[in-house]
Amino acid sequence: MSSLRPFCLTAWLAVLAAAVLLLTPASESRAQAQATQAPPAPQQSASPAPASPSQTTVAATSPEQRGITARAIDKVKQVAKSAGDIFSRVPCLSPKGVSKTMGSLPHVAGKLVAGQPVVIVAFGSSSTAGYGASSPDFNYPNRLAAQLRRQYPTADITVINAGVGGEDAPEMMKRLQKEVIDVHPDLVIWQVGTNAVLRNLDPGETARLVEDGISRIQAAGDADVVLVDPQYSPAINQRAESAGKMVKLLGKVAELRHVGIFPRFEVMREWHEKQSIPVESFVIADGLHMNDWGYACFAQLLGDDIIRSVGQIKLGVNVPADVRTYRPM
Repeated sequence: MSSLRPFCLTAWLAVLAAAVLLLTPASESRAQAQATQAPPAPQQSASPAPASPSQTTVAATSPEQRGITARAIDKVKQVAKSAGDIFSRVPCLSPKGVSKTMGSLPHVAGKLVAGQPVVIVAFGSSSTAGYGASSPDFNYPNRLAAQLRRQYPTADITVINAGVGGEDAPEMMKRLQKEVIDVHPDLVIWQVGTNAVLRNLDPGETARLVEDGISRIQAAGDADVVLVDPQYSPAINQRAESAGKMVKLLGKVAELRHVGIFPRFEVMREWHEKQSIPVESFVIADGLHMNDWGYACFAQLLGDDIIRSVGQIKLGVNVPADVRTYRPM
């Protein structure tokens, strides 16, 4: 599978701006030059003279076309602005009801410290693919990539979005080899369990498949693994018993396989119950998927833990694997 770079607003804006610089000033200067010239003498022939190259270019760059380009640039600017100020409306705070760190992520952190290329695979279903986000820039893998690149501007960081809507562990296991293991990642963030709850799949069987998948990832290389459990949302809360079992079993799998777990359910519940954020402020109208703010804060908290782990490696701190999970305080 090819490694796809996340869409970059800055690059897109630069390309569009360059297009305007190439088209608009040139055509305007030609139009101004023509306006200052004396009117041509009347032609004796009734047949119109062929248009010159400059006249053809001016005609092709019509006011309507320039208007379309300008509107496109304005749209990009609006998206960029909303990406920058999304937390000024509702701040993304570190959770207080759960511990603030997953502990050490030694492989990916060691690569960043050494200045080596880093590959992160975001593996999961629709909330990894970014369903509910207003644009690709706002899905969590792209937000995470942007955060890490701001923190490590000289690093070669690739974040691959391997999310497929509607899937859970049975379908994900079929593409684990090709889309995760064969990519040789340094970190795998595996979001799983939500669709199992919605489809009434056996939580125990889901946990068994996830444990098998983690074993295969670990046997293939030194990748760090972080599990992401279901989201706290109205659609999931309607199946509270199944969701509770899923969250508990995924936590046990993480302990057994000595990997990290991001307790998305508990973090999102704290947003609502402890931080008094309305559910509709982080979940879209379908009552299931996160919105731009939800994805952004989720990515921010994940990125904070990766950055913290890099700091631990630099300081020579070795965090034991058995504390590499969020735990209630």
